[in-house]
Amino acid sequence: MLAKLNNLELWGADIGNAYLEAFTDENLYIIAGPEFEELEGHILVFHKALYGLKRSGLRWSEKLHDIMKDLGFLPSKADPYIWYRENKDGTKYEYVAIYVDDLLIASENPKELIDQLKEKFKLKIKGDGPLEYHLGCDYYLDPDGTLVAALRKYVSKILEAYKNMLGEDPKASKLPLDKNYHPELDNSELVGPDQIQKYMTMIGQLQ
Repeated sequence: MLAKLNNLELWGADIGNAYLEAFTDENLYIIAGPEFEELEGHILVFHKALYGLKRSGLRWSEKLHDIMKDLGFLPSKADPYIWYRENKDGTKYEYVAIYVDDLLIASENPKELIDQLKEKFKLKIKGDGPLEYHLGCDYYLDPDGTLVAALRKYVSKILEAYKNMLGEDPKASKLPLDKNYHPELDNSELVGPDQIQKYMTMIGQLQ
């Protein structure tokens, strides 16, 4: 909404191998095995914030915090992962919303910001461009130019998973249960572990 009201471009981007851009403060080492060939037997000390370490998420958050401050952004008081700064002529603000390594950018020139992240900070940016898909949600403009958020890809994925699991397309219905269904009169056999697992999978996909 802020992007549309302020005539800002809306871009999405993903930072590849984000945690590895930060350094760990944990003391972690291994003794190299035969797969390291000539280094076998050497003690290798880890400096990068590897995925799976307890504090890697924090180290990456601190690294990105420093980058955003260097670019002139300030964290919002409402949400510290939404950053803002004035544009070049001071007439409006531009924003970057961050979820771990996913960026949502509202700016007059988002490409310039992406280029800075790539060239100045050497981040591995991928999937950057006008916003179409972000955090499981599709974004598009309807015929009158209104920005729409929808779960089209996610719903299609669920329907395909249902078909692969049960061998048929789901039946359309306006109600979660048949209007004539009376569970108190149901005397059918209890389902087995496999059917329970399928049911839990389908329900879980609805989030």
